[in-house]
Amino acid sequence: MGSSIGANIRRLREERGWSQARLAHEVCKAARVQGDPVGRQEVSRWETGKRTPREWLPSIAAALGVSMDVLRTPLTAPEPPLPTLADFLPAEDPLEPLSDRTGRRIGRGDVDDLRQRVHGLRLADDVLAGGDLIRPALRDLRRAVKVYRENTYTSEVGKQLLRQIGELAQIAGWIASDAGQHDEAERIYRLGLSAARQAEDHTLAGHIAGSLAYQMSNNGREGEGVTLAQAALNDAGPDAPPKARALYLDRVAWAHTKAGEAQPAMRALGEAGQALSEDTPGAESPAFLYWVSAGELRIMESRVYTELHRPLRAVPLLREVLGGYDATHTRELALYLSWLAVALADANEPEEAAAVAERVISLGADTPSERVAERVRVILGRLQEYAEVPEVAALLAEHPAA
Repeated sequence: MGSSIGANIRRLREERGWSQARLAHEVCKAARVQGDPVGRQEVSRWETGKRTPREWLPSIAAALGVSMDVLRTPLTAPEPPLPTLADFLPAEDPLEPLSDRTGRRIGRGDVDDLRQRVHGLRLADDVLAGGDLIRPALRDLRRAVKVYRENTYTSEVGKQLLRQIGELAQIAGWIASDAGQHDEAERIYRLGLSAARQAEDHTLAGHIAGSLAYQMSNNGREGEGVTLAQAALNDAGPDAPPKARALYLDRVAWAHTKAGEAQPAMRALGEAGQALSEDTPGAESPAFLYWVSAGELRIMESRVYTELHRPLRAVPLLREVLGGYDATHTRELALYLSWLAVALADANEPEEAAAVAERVISLGADTPSERVAERVRVILGRLQEYAEVPEVAALLAEHPAA
């Protein structure tokens, strides 16, 4: 109790801007004693808990203008501040327009052209891997930033340009990450985050931040991934479109999963499902969220179960989703099958796991995706435990683990 009283004395003294000597004087004054028997050192002993001011407590309370109960009440630890996306902006603004812009006047038609290129790149990413798309993605992004910095436009057109640069940075960052260029992807994501925030598009900013959090979580930066995914959710706020909130919560769930935090992960998954259920036909959603669906949430749920080594839940979910999955999305199909292979291994079904792994390797052979390559390495490593099973032995002999 003494330490709580001491902490309260110090807090109340500092709130009043008093020195320890001033408080000592005020206590003696309240006690109506002469000669200041309480000095600065005595106050210091109270505040550090070295001495409990039992007989002086009423006078301390009177001097500070509070009740003795206030002095006795244990302090509750202040809640840590919520993380914000401002902490993840680039150190310098790479979007600052040139002071002497000599380019042409940009109008809405130019913005529409850029919007179409961004959407086309996003659709291409559905069926092509990062290795195929990294060059055109980076070229388009550099060109868009150059247009924004070197030309003139109205404030509204400038905001629309920033929004399209943000969308382009999100998909370009995703492509770079899939190609294994993680440092480049992070620079692109941070550029996009700056553009989205300058455009005051909080929904887009959350999407970009969630994408970077996903990369962090998958590449040994689990703590940062949790912080950034949570910041994306917090900054977007409760008024974000239902699909966006579902996606943010999906990223939070994965970040907690990679950090080994099962309960927060499961809680976020449940909240993601609830958010998506609020996506009524009349609800507005940005075009870049076209792919967010109940099926995508089930895939994430199954991946969480796999990562947490709960195969009895993961395997049925993965089989259900994969049963109707679009086979033209080769990379995603390979990735999702890789989770099924690991879940089957966890379920002590090595023969079936080997068969699924063979299919993943076959799909990945013509898919220049570092994510797929990494998942193949994970599967082969997981199957080492079953190296004596004939089907697994044959697979490992043909595809030695890297």
